[in-house]
Amino acid sequence: SIFIKAHNGTQNSLDQLYKSTIQYPFIIKPDIGFRGLLVNKITNESELYNYLQKHDDINLIIQELITYNNECGIFYHRLPNEEFGKITSITLKKFLSVTGDGISSLKTLIKNDKRAQFYMPLLTDLHKKNFDLILKKDEEKILSSIGNHAKGTQFINGNYLISKKLEHAIDTIMKQIPDFYYGRLDIRYETMEDLLLLKHVKIIEINGIISEPTHIYDQKNMTYFKALNELRKHWQIMFQIATINHSCFNVKYESFTAFYKSVLQLKK
Repeated sequence: SIFIKAHNGTQNSLDQLYKSTIQYPFIIKPDIGFRGLLVNKITNESELYNYLQKHDDINLIIQELITYNNECGIFYHRLPNEEFGKITSITLKKFLSVTGDGISSLKTLIKNDKRAQFYMPLLTDLHKKNFDLILKKDEEKILSSIGNHAKGTQFINGNYLISKKLEHAIDTIMKQIPDFYYGRLDIRYETMEDLLLLKHVKIIEINGIISEPTHIYDQKNMTYFKALNELRKHWQIMFQIATINHSCFNVKYESFTAFYKSVLQLKK
């Protein structure tokens, strides 16, 4: 990854890229993201130049394109006075896709798909050049491989995968970040076996206290009130971490003024 500071200047940002090992295509996104906002796949210098010109006023991250087939979100927390952390949520992600019938064009398949049809503006930008393509019968085409609701990804409850072995592996990773006690890792991986062994995996994002246990968005296995209860449970964990940090390690509580300013900044 490359961190691009706000007001860095387009040429300076291009120079940073050329000094790195990252090649086209790659992903560019805001350092502080929200539901896939401004996450783009960049395939050439012209696209990068245009993006940097538009968004020079915010901190950005350029990140290598991860081609592993699967993605999940793992929610982790550790109490500051305890040695080991826990996983409280695993979300498996099913990317938006259509399956060919050997007859229909890609555009027709999208229009007839119960989920894909709602993302037509996004998919037009991504696939307009290939709208006349006819997929072979039973051929699956991934329409968007960015693991976010806004890009059409379906979230599936994977909490049955939580195990002591996986908790230990994630714990080992998270302890490398000083004073990190609460948040979600978004991980790309090749197979489920790889994920459980943490082989052939890459962490593409680490989200802090505004992150959610995203398994609550599994429409088939979660009710509205169960989702509220999960949020309540996680907010209680956050509260517990804060009070332990304050009482045991003299970490000051954030003032209301600082909190309010951070909310305004996030909204902006």
